[in-house]
Amino acid sequence: MFAGRSPAETAQVRPMQTSDSKTWKEHESATLNARPVARILIVEDFPAYRRFICSTLGESIDLRVIAEASDGLEAVQKAAQLKPDLILLDIGLPTVNGIEAARQIRKVSSESKIVFLSQETSADIVEAALSTGACGYVVKTKAATQLLAVVKAAISGTRPVTA
Repeated sequence: MFAGRSPAETAQVRPMQTSDSKTWKEHESATLNARPVARILIVEDFPAYRRFICSTLGESIDLRVIAEASDGLEAVQKAAQLKPDLILLDIGLPTVNGIEAARQIRKVSSESKIVFLSQETSADIVEAALSTGACGYVVKTKAATQLLAVVKAAISGTRPVTA
């Protein structure tokens, strides 16, 4: 018997049959799609590295890249428009650097979480980046092994820092 159901209700529950209107694949897909999906904005000026990030995040069914930006100004505009759950933000960007972009993003999309993804390893730069309210920092040389875990930790509310 199912917890909380009467014997009459339990009798009405039956396993899905192949003759039902949905196929097993459609049923499984609908079940998987019921999970919350984190919407992510990627901000990186190097196209090949943006593709790497998309590929890495694509390994997880609960993450979806909703947009990409190649400079700081575009990042602020897209954050304001889309209100993503998470923004992966490089520091060395054209027009507006990533740290200043993060400050501006805080004003237009305060609920968005920010994780910096940068080649910068200086403690002063990491500290400046995190002082914007960012919840994480990943050094690009460690992204292949740590990016997915840091993104998931940031979404779940912990503060991962990798330097």
